[in-house]
Amino acid sequence: MNHPTKFTSILIIVLGLFTMLTADEKQDKQKLVDYVDLDRFMGDWFVIANIPTSFEKGAVNAIENYTWNPEKEIVEVSFDYRDGSPEGKPKHMTQKGFIHNKETNAEWRVQPVWPLKLGYLIIDLADDYSYTVIGVPSRKYLWIMARDSSLPYDIYQSILTKVKKQGYDLDKIQMVPQVWL
Repeated sequence: MNHPTKFTSILIIVLGLFTMLTADEKQDKQKLVDYVDLDRFMGDWFVIANIPTSFEKGAVNAIENYTWNPEKEIVEVSFDYRDGSPEGKPKHMTQKGFIHNKETNAEWRVQPVWPLKLGYLIIDLADDYSYTVIGVPSRKYLWIMARDSSLPYDIYQSILTKVKKQGYDLDKIQMVPQVWL
């Protein structure tokens, strides 16, 4: 039996992700936030809820971190979580973020692996940068994130109302457990 090489396996995963994230590009464009102050946006964000990718299913204590790299003019993205439970195996992923719209800083391209760059849309952001919502052009994935490990119920419900108006399927949104021991 001929087993695929590691490179072939990664390529298959990347092409699958590309297909999933870029499908349905014909849909109406989403409304993005007017402006993102990159200095304020950088730092840790707790993932409160999402429409998960296959890599994120079962994630617990998920945190995304953004760090601006001025020499390369990119956002270094790291994603850390526990697999399945607070005691689960720690997982770590890195990506590069490229600011696509430099007037608003609300539209990025994120690169999990070269040469793939995927749409990353900041569709909601609190005035005080206490929460944000990230979407993708196809609306197949979504991330609701906050600076704290929880969001007040009324704010979360308000976010759900807004993402529904943007065309996201609320039935697919899952809470991400934030259980810190």
